[in-house]
Amino acid sequence: MCALTAGQRGRLVQVIDHANKPGKKILMSGGGRCNFTNTGTTPANFLSANPHFCKSALARYTPGDFIDMVERHGIAYHEKELGQLFCDISSKQIVKMLLDECTNAGVQVRTDCGVQDIERGADGFRVQTAHGLFHCASLVIATGGLSIPSMGASGFGYEVARRFGHEVLPTRAGLVPLTLSGKHQERFADLSGVALPVEARCNGQSFRNFMLLTHRGVSGPAILQISSYWQPGDDLRLDLLPGQDASEWLRTMKRERGASELRTVLSEVMPRRLALRLCEQWLDDRPVRQLDERALKTTADLLNNFPLVASGSEGYRTAEVTLGGVDTRKVSSSTMESQVVPGLHFIGEVLDVTGWLGGYNFQWAWASGHAAGLAV
Repeated sequence: MCALTAGQRGRLVQVIDHANKPGKKILMSGGGRCNFTNTGTTPANFLSANPHFCKSALARYTPGDFIDMVERHGIAYHEKELGQLFCDISSKQIVKMLLDECTNAGVQVRTDCGVQDIERGADGFRVQTAHGLFHCASLVIATGGLSIPSMGASGFGYEVARRFGHEVLPTRAGLVPLTLSGKHQERFADLSGVALPVEARCNGQSFRNFMLLTHRGVSGPAILQISSYWQPGDDLRLDLLPGQDASEWLRTMKRERGASELRTVLSEVMPRRLALRLCEQWLDDRPVRQLDERALKTTADLLNNFPLVASGSEGYRTAEVTLGGVDTRKVSSSTMESQVVPGLHFIGEVLDVTGWLGGYNFQWAWASGHAAGLAV
């Protein structure tokens, strides 16, 4: 995005990529259909130590701007849920669109081109690569974070930032499955594959979507979302009956289905295997009419406010994003240019700006790339 924007302004642009083909993360996104933006994107959908930083770029390049490009290229798309837009056919179409735009703007893209050294002189930057030495007036670091190292992710961008005097805020895996251990893990391990809607809550943030039980812990959209707000030791709660007052529901069951076992009525509002496990390990399983006020309250509290004791996450191996990164306080929010080294720009995930699940991180890539492309 940065390259094609700069190229359209008549700038001479070279994209250097150490991977063997461009856009690998785009290709794998959304199960191969690329969740390329979210129509509801706002600054509130991003985490950063400097929450105001993303506002300028997001305002100047909106989801509608990217959708216009998608439509110009005749790419069919659909909204899956919650403003998430996906290609009807393949994420390859998004990569081709961006490469075609680069070609039309005279941009040259070099793959299998690792960077060996970067120096700054009076006339700009000298970049030593596997394809030789390049000189440039402006250098843009668009290297992403540490997530999914099997795709070529590395800490290269952070190393460059530190070398040129920028602080890098602590990084950790975000949008990542959580792991359980000990008795908690033992009680859920054989329920791997069970999925249900929940509301996950942690540190004042909450997300309502599906949770998936795995053999190592929990995953699914609700868990991936809340994982960016959770750290080991934090209190994490699940509403297993989202949108429903468990206390009222239990009282209704007591009046209308008093002879039914708790496990029976629970199995009608959540997966049966989970209902049985809750009754075996946590709840007082008996005919609902036998639940007195105290038992009703205890049961309702557990259903609406279940304490999930996560021990860790699956880490960068499966994380969709990296939290933390280059401190934005020394970067211009309008041009993405370093305030330490003129001509040096940082865009995308290498910065301390991390979006929610659902196309937000792509929109940040497009918006920050566009902002830098107008400035280099």
